[in-house]
Amino acid sequence: MARFTPHTEADVEEMLEAIGVESLDDLFADISPKLEGELDLPPALSEYEALADVNEAAKENVAGLPLFIGAGAYDRIVPSAISTITQRGEFLTSYTPYQPEVSQGHLQVVFEFQSMISELTGFEVSNASVYDGSNAVAEAALMTARLTKRDPKVAVSSGLNPRYREAIETYGVEVVDLAFEEGVTDFSEIPDDVSGVFVQSPNFYGVVEDIEAASDAAHGVDALAVAVCDPIALAVLESPGNLGADIAVGEVQPLGMPLLFGGPYAGYMATKKEFVRQLPGRIAGETVDQEGKLAYVLTLRGREQDIRRAKANSNICTNQALTALAATVYAALMGPQGMREVAELSASKAHYLASKLVEAGLELRYPDAPFLWEFAVELGEAEDVRKANEALLEAGIVGGLDLGDGAMLVAVTEKRTKKDLDAFVEVVANAG
Repeated sequence: MARFTPHTEADVEEMLEAIGVESLDDLFADISPKLEGELDLPPALSEYEALADVNEAAKENVAGLPLFIGAGAYDRIVPSAISTITQRGEFLTSYTPYQPEVSQGHLQVVFEFQSMISELTGFEVSNASVYDGSNAVAEAALMTARLTKRDPKVAVSSGLNPRYREAIETYGVEVVDLAFEEGVTDFSEIPDDVSGVFVQSPNFYGVVEDIEAASDAAHGVDALAVAVCDPIALAVLESPGNLGADIAVGEVQPLGMPLLFGGPYAGYMATKKEFVRQLPGRIAGETVDQEGKLAYVLTLRGREQDIRRAKANSNICTNQALTALAATVYAALMGPQGMREVAELSASKAHYLASKLVEAGLELRYPDAPFLWEFAVELGEAEDVRKANEALLEAGIVGGLDLGDGAMLVAVTEKRTKKDLDAFVEVVANAG
């Protein structure tokens, strides 16, 4: 069994020292080795009675409230056809095809997902998704190090989602913050030893940033530019591939996935054809079989489950095929025009809400910066944000994200009605 144990005795001792205990048994000191006394448990229930209890408890949940919180996951309309398709047995049970060419339907879905991401981002190649957006960002940081043959050190916009930055640091990559003024990043001073420069647009605060400036600055120090983009935003904004970026990554949750208590979601990664062999994950390709019929294959498989771990581009083997399928179905249902309408509706409603909040005497944190459907509004002190969110919840509305410094990050999607928006303004304006 020793060969299946990943930690040596020296590893264990080092970890115990870091934790501050002397032995593995000390980790369980607060757990009694044997049960003392009787557990105070209710009587056993039949299946029917247990389900009745669960259903009764579920009635205490509050669902269907208008949400004004985003910060990376958005409450968008999900066409019912998506769940109808993704719940089909052949999709619901598909996982890793170890004889992939047998699973032609699965591979076609993967290929369609890649094609959709490539079209949105303006890049030649995309992988078959990764675990989520933060995973995609962290993998991109390592990818830039491999491509530039530099130490894993990246410069990031302070507008990058904090969760994404945490993921980069968890991967052991050094992070350098770039100056952040009026909601946008100053790319004029980038260290010359970084492997990549990261810019998110729209950024965490909803502001549309300058991907082209970030790309030029990155290339000025022989680094790679990584654009972190919301796929819905790419329906109305220029694609990062056309703005000089080298890699595009992001979260596909906005494409047909409900919030799902935070997951599972899926991350996308796209890049130039010349960088394809450093792209982590799997890539499906389209070809013909020996009879000349259309066929799909796994073209590249740079992950630890397919090749030796030391040679893998990534040790994350999950590609979230089911959620990537949901995103693919959403894109097929909506089409380019439908996705554009979603983006435009969200933006117009957000700008309406922002203007009404300003009319009510509040100020936007970045009043002169361009935004789509997310913005930060100043409410005064941190306590004022808490009071506003409590008042909103009392009124049957889930407020925005408390930024902890007297401002609230507000997200508006196509689902919000004028009644929702006006109610939000009335409550927030009177919450103080």
